[in-house]
Amino acid sequence: MVAPSILLVDKPGGMTSHDVVARARRALGTRKIGHAGTLDPMATGLLVLGVEGATRLLTFMVGLDKTYEATIRLGVSTDTDDADGEIVAATDASSVTSDRIVDGIAALTGRISQVPSTYSAIKVEGRRAYDLARAGEEVALKAREVTISRFDLRDERRVEAVIDLDVVVDCSSGTYIRSLARDLGAALGVGGHLTSLRRTRIGPFDIAAAGAADAIDSARPLTPADAATAVLGRFDVTADEARDLRHGKRLAHAAARLPSRPAAAVDPEGRLVGVVESRGDDVKSAMNMPEEASP
Repeated sequence: MVAPSILLVDKPGGMTSHDVVARARRALGTRKIGHAGTLDPMATGLLVLGVEGATRLLTFMVGLDKTYEATIRLGVSTDTDDADGEIVAATDASSVTSDRIVDGIAALTGRISQVPSTYSAIKVEGRRAYDLARAGEEVALKAREVTISRFDLRDERRVEAVIDLDVVVDCSSGTYIRSLARDLGAALGVGGHLTSLRRTRIGPFDIAAAGAADAIDSARPLTPADAATAVLGRFDVTADEARDLRHGKRLAHAAARLPSRPAAAVDPEGRLVGVVESRGDDVKSAMNMPEEASP
């Protein structure tokens, strides 16, 4: 039997997130695997997989903030806002000054309103936006509020009529880096799209700890307790308290002990009991984990 775990995988370009999940299912011999946060086929980098009972933890990971390294090309627009799309416009960007680029980036930093790319996985009346767009149907997605806490320009390269910008972005969940590239190009009057994208962080998880997608069966897994603690903070409970939580009972007057709300309840054997939250002065279970063998 496959043990519940969280796996950090470095997705290569050309694969969908579902392709990585399918590969993990074959490698580990189980179908109960999910992921937290889709990456486009063009993109590379960190994908968080939940295995067996640890798939329950993915709910607490999909909303974590993220870090991306990307290259934005100014002077060329595509229908998908990235390099996988068809070119729809080209404008000589050579006259755009470095100061204007810096100002444009600053305007897209902080709390901003962003319209997702038409070719995104957002559902419109039950259908994916990219399916509608590919079918030639008009797609009008609503703007959403996102937070760009860092938008740093690392390098600027000018080749004839285009400008390539290497950037690093820290952002809230739900941000589309393709849309940042499109909006920066539009603000500068020359258009823009994304030519490369790599996700290097999801919450506390870093790409440096990720294993290769073609060696998932040899990747070092995170236990549910370690993964949940990294995301939520650790709430140590006694064996009796663990039993009570598993049976749906509240822990009276224990809320003051919580390091965060919610928090990961861990028993004396190092096993994740579940995710707990406060109810007044008490602590109750918000999500129980299946009982597992001692680590």
